[in-house]
Amino acid sequence: MALSPDQFYDHALAAADAEGRLPLARMTGWDISPFESDGLRVSPLRPPVLPEPARHGEDPARCRSCEQRDEGIWLNDDWRLTRIPGVGVPLVLMLHPRDHYDMADLPDELAAELGLLSTRIVRHVQALPHISRAHVYRVGDGGAHLHVWFFARPEGQAQLYGSWLPVWDDLLPEYPADVADADAAIVADALVASHGGRRSVPTPPPA
Repeated sequence: MALSPDQFYDHALAAADAEGRLPLARMTGWDISPFESDGLRVSPLRPPVLPEPARHGEDPARCRSCEQRDEGIWLNDDWRLTRIPGVGVPLVLMLHPRDHYDMADLPDELAAELGLLSTRIVRHVQALPHISRAHVYRVGDGGAHLHVWFFARPEGQAQLYGSWLPVWDDLLPEYPADVADADAAIVADALVASHGGRRSVPTPPPA
């Protein structure tokens, strides 16, 4: 059985200093870290908060992802793919189920399709010129509606390897939107060819 919230907090504080600050992570010493460890400090560890605050979209009636279920650069009956604007790396895509599910709630058939879709999206992103890798992330603490992130790592930028990539993305200047839009369209077209679906929901004719 996992430690209780208070046990976990006490266990962590045993390794902290008098201000409740843990030592710097080993990752801050890696040559891909975006930060120099000199002068860098860990925030004091705060005690647990119970019950945890509700995530956005716990109520499907007030879920932004549900409201946008027909929006995306690619859609099929069950899934939609969107491009996240304002990022620093060449391309960040997000895959969402069109109906309201979190990852643990996915029916088996959607879970199986998630695996296929994720693999195909990675293939198509990595096929873009000057992209070396597509990183895949699922976190879930901010929103109750499942969303899976795909980050494109630019070719040749060895300092952007690995788990620091989302932090670098937040530090870099905004990538040119027209280039990202064009690359996202290539990925979406390739996904139509490999997985089916469509590029967008047709706009209904005016009444």
